[in-house]
Amino acid sequence: MTASCSDPRTPVSKTSVTHVLYLHGFRSSPQSAKASRLASLFSQNYPNVRWWCPQLPPSPLEASKLILEGTAHWPKETMAVIGSSLGGFYASWMAHLYDCTAVLINPAIDPARDLAKYIGEHSVWHDPNERIYFAPAYIEELHNLYVGEFKDPKKVFALIAKGDEVLDWREMTGRYPRCPQLVLEGSDHGVSDFELHLPRLMQFLFDSI
Repeated sequence: MTASCSDPRTPVSKTSVTHVLYLHGFRSSPQSAKASRLASLFSQNYPNVRWWCPQLPPSPLEASKLILEGTAHWPKETMAVIGSSLGGFYASWMAHLYDCTAVLINPAIDPARDLAKYIGEHSVWHDPNERIYFAPAYIEELHNLYVGEFKDPKKVFALIAKGDEVLDWREMTGRYPRCPQLVLEGSDHGVSDFELHLPRLMQFLFDSI
């Protein structure tokens, strides 16, 4: 399934990427397995690349404000955003707004629809003692962040698992028909075999800048 590509531990010197933003999913955090793995990779092998993975508030409006404020002075031509699940939805919004490179990992397609049943209080995956409240008003906030076609679909790469137990892989592939995709035959929503596909992700991220 994965294309032949360079080892992710080997920096690609020709890249001009300078800033990378990672956006986690619903009830997740910067401590997620994928975020932690990528943070370590960039710290060890790409120390000159600015890495930012903020803790996103449950309000989509507040999350969007945080993202915009944090990237306001980033060079849009050399930045990239990586998003997983709900973070993939936010990353799509960012890619549309900034026309920047994006990597979407099992991206949420219609979170306003899917999260309506989660209104209320929830624990955070990586710290059960921490609670968040998903308010009814957040559904409309999600509607307001939905975007259409990308200016340059080739800048957006989607990693989609057919074995995703949360999201429909057909809906995900159908949302990004003109974008390069890596569709996994199995795997799961969290992409527990993420390490196997990391080289392809990194190849796209660097070669596309």
